[in-house]
Amino acid sequence: MCSKVNHVGGNTRSFDQCFLNILSMASEERPLLSRPLNIPSDDHQLVYQRFSPLYKKFIVVIVSWCGLLPLFISGTFYPSIPQIARDLNTTGGNVSVTVSISVLSTSIGALAAASYSTFYGRRRVYLVSQPLSVIGSFGVATAQSLPQVLFWRVLQCAGASPGLAVGAAVVGDIYKLEERGTGMGWFLAGIQLGPALAPPVGGFVAHYASWRFMQFCLGVTSALLFAVMFFAFPETSHPGTRGIDKLRLSGSAKHSWTHVNPLRPVSLLRSPTLVVTSVAGFFALVTDYVLLIPLAYTIGKRYHLDHNEALVGACFIPCGLGNMAGAAMAGRLADRVIIHWKKKRNGVWYPEDRLRASFPGALVLVPLSVLGCGLATQYIAGYIGLTLNLVSLFFNGVGTTMVLSPIVAYSVDILHSRSAEAMACNAYASNELLK
Repeated sequence: MCSKVNHVGGNTRSFDQCFLNILSMASEERPLLSRPLNIPSDDHQLVYQRFSPLYKKFIVVIVSWCGLLPLFISGTFYPSIPQIARDLNTTGGNVSVTVSISVLSTSIGALAAASYSTFYGRRRVYLVSQPLSVIGSFGVATAQSLPQVLFWRVLQCAGASPGLAVGAAVVGDIYKLEERGTGMGWFLAGIQLGPALAPPVGGFVAHYASWRFMQFCLGVTSALLFAVMFFAFPETSHPGTRGIDKLRLSGSAKHSWTHVNPLRPVSLLRSPTLVVTSVAGFFALVTDYVLLIPLAYTIGKRYHLDHNEALVGACFIPCGLGNMAGAAMAGRLADRVIIHWKKKRNGVWYPEDRLRASFPGALVLVPLSVLGCGLATQYIAGYIGLTLNLVSLFFNGVGTTMVLSPIVAYSVDILHSRSAEAMACNAYASNELLK
């Protein structure tokens, strides 16, 4: 029915009309855990050919940059906590409260961004949120008291919050089922540059310049990202699937602005499937928080690195590199699992097959790496103990993303039209448990 596809950034009218005609004929979605589904028709697959392969890679780079930003905002903060405490005449424990505040702000911001991206589209949400991150970053850099830091951190993190939820939805928009795991893997691998680079960069800048200069740099980076998004990022939502599109088609869109319930994604937690996967992701993710947040006071104190923020920050690198390696491996493995089992069932698709790719990380790498860090820190001193800790942090990073990457892709598979909300709900549930 649709014999011609345009490989340019924007949607053409002829393609939009063609897709609207076939929208009701095929869908990837089906009731959760109820029955298998055949892969959608060839006509439906044409929606994933709106953008050329090169342009898709560019889009993944941009959304990875957006997803990287909140991790940089948090990651550059951890090794600077002792210096911030001295600068503001408070304690490290009080400054650490900003971490919890940041988690809450990011969670609520992600829920709101996901709701509005489902209704208005991905591009508009990015263009509204990025300026908030710019303002918040400059506010943190000039704060003179802990309450001021808390206030501006809330704004800073809220502005950066669409990174993971909306970014994962964008990847689901542009990659079809058999390619989505790989695309999601590269997206998460790009994001995981944050845990690899942010702490050492933050520690280096804090030691040789100041923590305030790092916040100024984050503000400038956010402003640059906004400019790139404004001029080069397209709307990736499937034509006719946004809430505003449906209102316009029905003639109900009487105003340019329609309020959307920002907490709507929380309703998805009524699904046992999403709750179970969120909890599984939490148990993997919490190991990162347990190992990394107090690192300056655990590995740093045990191996006498706490006198230098740059050295403490460097200890975060193995975990970040492991995150990147695990994301890339898990994405490809998840796609191969889907293709293998679909072929074995003569074209019948069970989305839950993708979760098989998380088993090596969940059953082996995550638990053993945490145990290794604990034993090495407690019983082995000197360079040998430090080395074993760094090796364990690397494998913890690999294992964590080998769990999270299939879960992210699975959430997009089963709730494709509300993929951003599913991701925000997943992140919200995990963050609430972390608090």
